[in-house]
Amino acid sequence: MLAKGVDNALLRFGLGKGYLDQNEPAKAAEHLRRCVEQDPKYSAAWKLLGKALQGQGDAAGARTAWQQGITAAQAHGDKQAEKEMTVFLKKLDRTA
Repeated sequence: MLAKGVDNALLRFGLGKGYLDQNEPAKAAEHLRRCVEQDPKYSAAWKLLGKALQGQGDAAGARTAWQQGITAAQAHGDKQAEKEMTVFLKKLDRTA
């Protein structure tokens, strides 16, 4: 779809999730970054971006993504994503 000129947040999210599921965090992060650029309120994308960055060993980047994701989740009442990213941040703090 990207090759055909289609580019949107949902497509980028799907590609990011697919690469993350295949344990390719660098490729996942690339698509998830584009996703949140296109839709900064996409809390699920922020959550996965944090996971992808953490998978690359970028704890600071993961922290930033999850913090931005929590803000996005709070802005539109996505309590579940907010809770999950809060837990991820706490786990990150314990390992630091």
